[in-house]
Amino acid sequence: MILLEQSRKIATTFVLILVLMISTACGSNTLTQADRTTAPPAIGRDVTYSQLERGNTPSGQSFGTWVVQTSQGLVKDAYVRDNNKLGIVISPQVRPNEVKPLAKSLAQGFRKNFPNQDLTVLVYGPDKKLILTAKYDVQTNQVQYT
Repeated sequence: MILLEQSRKIATTFVLILVLMISTACGSNTLTQADRTTAPPAIGRDVTYSQLERGNTPSGQSFGTWVVQTSQGLVKDAYVRDNNKLGIVISPQVRPNEVKPLAKSLAQGFRKNFPNQDLTVLVYGPDKKLILTAKYDVQTNQVQYT
């Protein structure tokens, strides 16, 4: 009698494991298919996402937009983070000897819009690799390049 009860418990356990495995496998497959059909396409971002890319504050967004619009094609993209970091992607038209003066000019404009704080300007090449970092120190009023 005890042997029969133990074998019934073991069989019930195996059946339960089998049912859980099948239902989990089917359930995750269904979720994956549902995710694929409801996921938005990667192409065609909406306006709010574009604004978030430009800056994570309203003033940062407008300064990033201003940099791109007034650069006369020298800056392909710009973003501002936490009102103290400006990242720019330069166009291939910018010569290597023009990168440092461009970073200094941007640091000065950035300082006027976001005063009384240390600032960083990150300059990326057209391939989006970091080529220069300019750090403005508010106490010394100097820009250090690395």
